[in-house]
Amino acid sequence: MKQSSIRILCVVAAILLLAGLFCVTTFAAPDSVANAIEGTWTAAKEQIKSIVDKVVFPALDLILAVLLFVKIGSVYMDYRKHGQLELTAPIVIFVGLLFCLLAPQFLWKIIA
Repeated sequence: MKQSSIRILCVVAAILLLAGLFCVTTFAAPDSVANAIEGTWTAAKEQIKSIVDKVVFPALDLILAVLLFVKIGSVYMDYRKHGQLELTAPIVIFVGLLFCLLAPQFLWKIIA
């Protein structure tokens, strides 16, 4: 048992030593990374905005709208069965739906 743990320790030490020998430290010019990121963002900003506005938010809106109607139906069925009206879940889903509907108007002012 002791020899196997010593052997594993030697293998780990050898791997760390080789990793340290073969790693190369690279340095970037002071502003090149920031400029590259900003340039990429400005080039892709309109495409990302278009995809998010035309695909992502409508998909989320559709999912939340269907979920809202299903939840309202289940709340109604529970009301008929038990006589209790629990509106917490439909209200939370409705607020999420309103947020998703209104998010494109203020989201891009925050990000860009």
